Amino acid sequence: MREPGTFRIVDKLQQFGTDIERSQLRYHRKRVLVSKQFTFDAAHHLHCYEGKCKNLHGHTYVVVFGISGIPGETGLTLDFGDIKTIWKERIEPFLDHRYLNETLPPMNTTAENMVVWIFEQMESALTSDVYCNRVEGGRTEFVRLFETPTSYAEFRREWMFDE
Repeated sequence: MREPGTFRIVDKLQQFGTDIERSQLRYHRKRVLVSKQFTFDAAHHLHCYEGKCKNLHGHTYVVVFGISGIPGETGLTLDFGDIKTIWKERIEPFLDHRYLNETLPPMNTTAENMVVWIFEQMESALTSDVYCNRVEGGRTEFVRLFETPTSYAEFRREWMFDE
């Protein structure tokens, strides 16, 4: 290892099989959380609410996923591309540029209700046949849904078992 803060150009690119072996790719077997963020635009309105949100309006939402697992033999917990695929195929089609009161299950489309639905969709995908073998112990730890840049709702795995 080189002393931190010293700049140098790499002399030789590390080669798999010569400088590092397969058994060295995974540094540990501890649970690690990876996180990925997405944005979507949608319209909704709230029922039984006396305020501006009772009228049809829209938001640019931001959703953040926290997913944990044990890194596999190459040192990856879950490829960020897999999280993106789950988002694009299983969750985003119900949310992006949609009227949420129409595309989500019957519910008041509050951030509090939506964040739990989003959590359930990610958890369902991770436990499906497609992904359950890609990540050891893979599970959704949290989902955070920003309705505005300063306001969000969050759902965490441990809260599933509070009741």
